[in-house]
Amino acid sequence: MSDPAVTFPAPRRIPYPGGCVLEPGPYALDYLLRWPAPIRVHGRDLGERPVYPFLKGLLADPAAHGVTSADADAARDHFLDVAGQALEAEGGQRAWLVREFGR
Repeated sequence: MSDPAVTFPAPRRIPYPGGCVLEPGPYALDYLLRWPAPIRVHGRDLGERPVYPFLKGLLADPAAHGVTSADADAARDHFLDVAGQALEAEGGQRAWLVREFGR
């Protein structure tokens, strides 16, 4: 099996500030939709940038980054896996992330 075309690390523990105003699950979703991480495409470092917006653009036009639709789908699936685990750890649901990609 070859290395994935698009790579980024899993998010660390979500820095939930606590308090009675914010619910951990929705806060975590908002955080993950803006979460920045170092991204690489075919080994080329793109620097640190928000992962979700990058993936939305990648899915809309994979060729702009020199990847296939399958590569873009694999990157989205990786995000859903690693960010979904972080979201579920805060009481959220992976389905919330799936829904965001459908918007």
